[in-house]
Amino acid sequence: MPKFTNPEEKHQWLTTAPIPGLVGRLAVPTIISMLITSIYNMADTYFVGNLGTSAQGAVGVVFSLMAIIQAIGFTFGNGTGNYISRLLGQKCQEEAETVAATGFFSGVLSGVVVTVLGLLFLEPLVGLLGATDTILPYARDYASYILIGAPWMIGSIVLNNLLRFEGSATYAMVGITTGGILNMVLDPIFIFVLDQGVGGAAQATIISQLVSFLILLVSCGRSGTLSVRWSRFKLRGGGLGVILRGGLPSFYRQGLASVASILLNWAAKPFGDAAIAAMGIVSKVGMFSGSALIGFGQGFQPVCGFNYGAGLYDRVRRGYWFCIKVGVVGLVAIAALVMTFATAIVTWFQPGDPEVVALGAKALRCYMLTLPLASYIIINNMMLQTVGENARASALAMTRQGLFFIPLILILPRIWQFDGVITAQPIADLCTFLLAIPLSTGFLRKMKRMEQGQKELNSGA
Repeated sequence: MPKFTNPEEKHQWLTTAPIPGLVGRLAVPTIISMLITSIYNMADTYFVGNLGTSAQGAVGVVFSLMAIIQAIGFTFGNGTGNYISRLLGQKCQEEAETVAATGFFSGVLSGVVVTVLGLLFLEPLVGLLGATDTILPYARDYASYILIGAPWMIGSIVLNNLLRFEGSATYAMVGITTGGILNMVLDPIFIFVLDQGVGGAAQATIISQLVSFLILLVSCGRSGTLSVRWSRFKLRGGGLGVILRGGLPSFYRQGLASVASILLNWAAKPFGDAAIAAMGIVSKVGMFSGSALIGFGQGFQPVCGFNYGAGLYDRVRRGYWFCIKVGVVGLVAIAALVMTFATAIVTWFQPGDPEVVALGAKALRCYMLTLPLASYIIINNMMLQTVGENARASALAMTRQGLFFIPLILILPRIWQFDGVITAQPIADLCTFLLAIPLSTGFLRKMKRMEQGQKELNSGA
């Protein structure tokens, strides 16, 4: 990414550079960040798998808790980032800095609340997440450390989004990848060398997240566009309402994903620890498979926000279609690859349990059937949220895991047993894709009308 000496130069670059190259240059660091994040999430799954099926199941169960923490982080992070990208597009620098500080400190304080409440009600919490009697001790140990790290885990997500949306994706990448690589190094040390077991994997995670947090915090002061200062923090007049409204689609998406993950554990529970472990592996591999697309879409978001704020609607549309096309091609290739090597992939995570391998490979192939549809769904959701179309973005965010998946996971296993568990998500994805079509085309037509009105106004002047 080019070096900028002031915000004006960055604004000029984001609003004039050719779209494919611009999105590509911003997407490379975010794709790397997403892949590293997914890899170190899978590292926990891999190393804990060597401790047994129940320990593996605990990681899958606590994944729901991490999704709740991430939901809070993305609510403040995306809500703040979307808002500041539009403000910077309008060249409102001071207001953007106030919004950045308000979003960051509000997020960290919410993490403190999560830590206190989670530790106070730890045992009923892990039971609610879907732990069986044999998984519960491992899940309790893992969850306790994750809860301790909640404030800086949320803070890291907010800072990462601030850097991305201001167009400083390289700084965000450094913070995220450093923490991810550190986590992969610390996992075997804490789990096996220090003999900390499942809790060691969680300790490695929160230490790594703390390092990421500190790097990202320093990076915000060096990016040349925004700095996060306590003096700018305002609960009133700091844009908190706009931040929360802008972050609601992320809250719905991540929060419902957490609820869906809990219900998935409950649906798999009658089929034993092997089924819970298998679905936990599928969730991690599925997240990794879509992470490159999410990173690519994140490269589009600052381009979308800056150009929408500057009234350059044609550039928004061109960036949108570019991302859709590239995303579909990429996900078709990934889905084909994962379906071909599904058994080997699951075996790598759980080599000592043929039942987990058989169930996981079948579920993984089923999950991949509708993966290419995610390109249209995710890019549309990102565009709608970035431009402030919160009602449309929220509607789309709620459909995949809320409107469709949750009813399906409650109904289908009663009819098709374990086949119902593994088919609920692909069916929900197909339904979400069909609903995304009218939501996105409606906004694209609206943006064309805005562009036409702008042309008429300019010609009249």
